[in-house]
Amino acid sequence: MKDNLIGFVHGTCIKKQWSLLTGLIALGMSLLISCDKILEREPLDEVNEAKVVTDQVSANAAVAGLYNELQSSDYYGDNYLIIGDVSSDIAQSIGTWDFYREMDTYQVSAAGNTENDNFYTRAYAAINLANNILEKIPELSNISMEDRDPMLGAAYFIRGLAMFDMTRLYGGVPNVVGTMGVPIITQATNSLSELQYPARPTLEESYLAVEQDLLTALDLLPESADKSTASKGAARALLSRLYLYLRKYNEAASYATAVISDPNYSLNPNFEDVFATKLGTESIFELNFNSSDQSGIRNWYNPNGGRGDLTTHEPFYEQATANPNDVRGKLFGFSESNGHFQTKYQKPGGIDNIMILRLAEMYLNRAEARANMNDIEMAIEDLNVIRVRAGIGEIAPAPTTKEELLTAIYTQSKLEFAFEGHRYFDLMRTGKILEVLQNIPRMNGPAVSLPEIGKAVFPIPNFELDANPNLVQNEAYR
Repeated sequence: MKDNLIGFVHGTCIKKQWSLLTGLIALGMSLLISCDKILEREPLDEVNEAKVVTDQVSANAAVAGLYNELQSSDYYGDNYLIIGDVSSDIAQSIGTWDFYREMDTYQVSAAGNTENDNFYTRAYAAINLANNILEKIPELSNISMEDRDPMLGAAYFIRGLAMFDMTRLYGGVPNVVGTMGVPIITQATNSLSELQYPARPTLEESYLAVEQDLLTALDLLPESADKSTASKGAARALLSRLYLYLRKYNEAASYATAVISDPNYSLNPNFEDVFATKLGTESIFELNFNSSDQSGIRNWYNPNGGRGDLTTHEPFYEQATANPNDVRGKLFGFSESNGHFQTKYQKPGGIDNIMILRLAEMYLNRAEARANMNDIEMAIEDLNVIRVRAGIGEIAPAPTTKEELLTAIYTQSKLEFAFEGHRYFDLMRTGKILEVLQNIPRMNGPAVSLPEIGKAVFPIPNFELDANPNLVQNEAYR
């Protein structure tokens, strides 16, 4: 079983590698593995004592640990954003890290794609830590209800976010691709004897679990102007996104409106400033990095002081810069080796924040929802808010049909959220993925196409299938 517990990195750089049981049992213990040896290993059959929740101090530490899970390079620190970009028509892999090359060329293997494995195990580590918080904190008599509710709300929010991210990557989107969700785990695992071997639920059941967690989080979380922690605004924003996946357009529009109306948020009139400023007015929920707690996103995209393994697909660069007035087209650099690379993340030292939710999305969510409900006039109004901020003015001539309007909204979403991890999943949920991802030109290889709709979802890692006999692999990878 040991071979199923620990996966080793092949390559030239040191990488944090997680096994599923490490994530589920150890609540965040990491294995620092080099090409030669394991530098540090903690027991896999017991909980790290530092993570045991016994009072308010340890409860606060556990909640802080939830955000650390999201900040990991295996998750939102860089990996999950890259997955959403490099698998789309936005970005491509031009370096030596084969695992992103496999995503770029639609050849992800269940047998050992390290980045796919890393995300899977890290997301379940976050879920397990959330489950521990949800089980332990209600038992404590030394924490007031006033302090307890925000902690529980954060746990529900992050568990819902992790389940959402896993479901859309490994399960798919109802009525587009996939029929199976991902295992719904709501009980904490603290030792080998407590391991659970759940089967995969239906895709709809997986999304229902996400919805229930986010609605519970909304009840418990505070109204807060702190953009670095979960809040009612963040829960509403994520619900708006979720309901677009489920095609519940009235709910998507309603929650987007609630966020747009919230005085804690306002659209930054300067697009470039959105990324230059930390925790700015437009941010709804972002992960805050600093010199001692660094993100890796700039390293992957920027060849100036970074690996620069990822760069822009040239047709997208041409689209983004076609209108010289579009300020979003200004956020690119150029090098002979990398071509045009994005510069949304350009702070030296890995201190760029990662925005998971920002206000611009709420305008485009509402525009899309309204268009699908045939409220053409109001949808155009929301679309124009984003266009005007980008410097390209109101759309003219104005679309007269739902189909024309949705195409215009999808285009703005592509331009607005490039390199923020949205594009691949937006193509999936709108049913455009097989149509759009055809004959995508690449700098260091032939053009690539998504070969079949079943490959729009990623494979469940083999180590998990080996450990859990009740799991079934996605059909396209059997």
